[in-house]
Amino acid sequence: MIKKTAFALLVFITSQASQAQYKYPATPERPVVEDYFGTKITDSYRWLEDMNNPEVQKWFKDESDYTNSIVKTISGRDALFNRMKEIQALSGDQYGTIRQVGDIYYYTKNKKKENIYKLYFRKNRNGAEILLLDPSTITKGATITSFNISPDNKKLAVTISEDGAEVCDLKIMDLESKKFLSDKLTPVWSEFPFEFTPDSKAITYTQMVTRNNTSDDFLKNMKSLIHVIGTDPKTDKILASKENNPELEILAAQFPSVKLPDDYSYVILDIGSTKNEEFSFYAPFSELGKSKINWKPLIKYEDEITDSQIIGDKIFFLTHKNTPNYKLAYTSLKNPDFNNPTILVPESNKIVRRLRKSKNFIYYNLSDGINQEIFQLNAKTLEIKKIPIPAGSNAGYPLSPRYNDDLMLFNNGWVTPSTDYDYNGLTGKLEKSKELTSNGTFPDFSKDYVVKEIEVPSHDGVMVPLSIIYPKNIKMDGSTSCFITGYGAYGISQYPYFVGPSLMTLLEQHTIVAFTHIRGGGEKGNQWHVDGMKAKKPNTWKDFIACSEYLIKEKYTSKEKLIGNGVSMGGVLIGRAITERPDLYKVALVEVGCTNTLRMETTPNGPNQIPEIGSLKNEEDVKHILEMDSQSKVKKGVKYPAVLIRTGINDPRVTPWEPGKFAAILQNSTSSDNPVLLHVNYANGHHSNDLDVTFGDEADMYAFALWQVGNTKFQIKP
Repeated sequence: MIKKTAFALLVFITSQASQAQYKYPATPERPVVEDYFGTKITDSYRWLEDMNNPEVQKWFKDESDYTNSIVKTISGRDALFNRMKEIQALSGDQYGTIRQVGDIYYYTKNKKKENIYKLYFRKNRNGAEILLLDPSTITKGATITSFNISPDNKKLAVTISEDGAEVCDLKIMDLESKKFLSDKLTPVWSEFPFEFTPDSKAITYTQMVTRNNTSDDFLKNMKSLIHVIGTDPKTDKILASKENNPELEILAAQFPSVKLPDDYSYVILDIGSTKNEEFSFYAPFSELGKSKINWKPLIKYEDEITDSQIIGDKIFFLTHKNTPNYKLAYTSLKNPDFNNPTILVPESNKIVRRLRKSKNFIYYNLSDGINQEIFQLNAKTLEIKKIPIPAGSNAGYPLSPRYNDDLMLFNNGWVTPSTDYDYNGLTGKLEKSKELTSNGTFPDFSKDYVVKEIEVPSHDGVMVPLSIIYPKNIKMDGSTSCFITGYGAYGISQYPYFVGPSLMTLLEQHTIVAFTHIRGGGEKGNQWHVDGMKAKKPNTWKDFIACSEYLIKEKYTSKEKLIGNGVSMGGVLIGRAITERPDLYKVALVEVGCTNTLRMETTPNGPNQIPEIGSLKNEEDVKHILEMDSQSKVKKGVKYPAVLIRTGINDPRVTPWEPGKFAAILQNSTSSDNPVLLHVNYANGHHSNDLDVTFGDEADMYAFALWQVGNTKFQIKP
């Protein structure tokens, strides 16, 4: 049982050495003691969790203003931002999502020197380009998060987000007139699917209860609906929900969504969560017209299936059941038997990942953790062949999976901008893309930078992959600054990709960039993920620490030059790295980070994290959540590194008070002369689709870090 005691006494900050130099906004301590199954934890900053409180709002604004008064005056900060823009412009026009309907191509594109993606279309690949939607004309700060085209090619469905909030309006446009219809489906989450019915008269989507990210109902009790275009959304029929379908045992934090297989024989209901494994039901397509669908079980969690695709009456799937490196198999959709499927790709020393489909083929990757080969499987003959794309980190997606076998493929490297390829699965023709691909020209970065892929022994002897990118002219004497980052959660793999304008700009400042492939990710298969979650979560930051120590030992860098970084769930990683080893890093950059895992479950997005970190209702889980919690590990009088903590005020994933509380306790506790700053962006959420907002945040962070590691170009202006 968890017990809570609040002290009425107001305890103010005790002076620390750092306060003589940095006059942070006053942050009173108002202790609350909580008993976690016998372990008592004092939280002196619980009051900051009330984001609707004017006192809290003022505190965030004061912290933001104070940080800006320092960071914006660092010499070189503006040069970083401008250089990011220059490198972005070198790439030329950048294409986002491309969808093909007949001979019409619809796509989002960020034109050279612009800051947001707009939606265009053209007839045939080389046809004249026509602007369809500029989201900035809808409202300031608006961006496109996703879109879909109706089968009859007459309607556009598009989700629009504002200021990085990720909670969207789903709007429908008549393509002939280019005008929006009166239908507005809201609120919907930016990543949830929506799909037109085959007659183009209706659309399936998932609706949230509220768009207010401070509400207890945020990201809970969602409904899968079908909307008949032209009718009042209030009359939309529920396809599945916790309330409407108690027999499905949907949890409040799970989100139901519907997808329609290519031939419209069935309707598939996915029950989404942060779990990698799928949980789904199905029904004949005819059920879509009934008042209530009779859903039948399809995939269960215990099947340990992480991806599935349907072609005809076959369901192809990836599973790690008794095969940590995964296997690819299929079973009949008419009578599915996941315990006795037909094995198509057995487990090997390479990881089977990234299942995709086109009209007639299934595509998958074989990965060694860094390089990825792409293979094509004929859904009818079951013949497999390797696609002859150059070696590297390869990815791609189909342009019109329901109607043809055309794919866009991408060949990537850390310092090599993506090379795009057009591939037709039916003919096997592979050629470099000439249309719908970047028209920019980058210099040959490989002439100036070295990429090393190595493995480093961790605290327990396990070998951890580490990617190191560095300028060729560095001296291996510990004098070079180094930016080291990692994630280590949800089984997500950090495959090589072009580091892009921001990190390339950092490399140009004679700084090493290192990517850690730590446990909790998926680079080495499912067991690599399991070994970095819940009870084994300490492996994540201990792997990170081991990689950091390696770089110092081998004199790539030194403690006085090392910059640690973690983003989102990577906040556990960087937060615990600097609380366990505050001596190891000169700078820590904590971006929208999970640093208060003890309180995450109380946040709107918190219950979604239970599969990954555990629940406070479980005594055994609490032990591990306590170990992950960075805030409670901060001790007064310890010399912590310089820390810049970034949050977006509209963040729906990691509520802003979590990074805010971490900044508060560090400011009030550190005995070093290193600054601790809270960077609050009021035009951002967890991230932004506006490049000017993104580059601005990154220029602030990197300028701060380079200032602190002693780069003479980055100093506080007098």
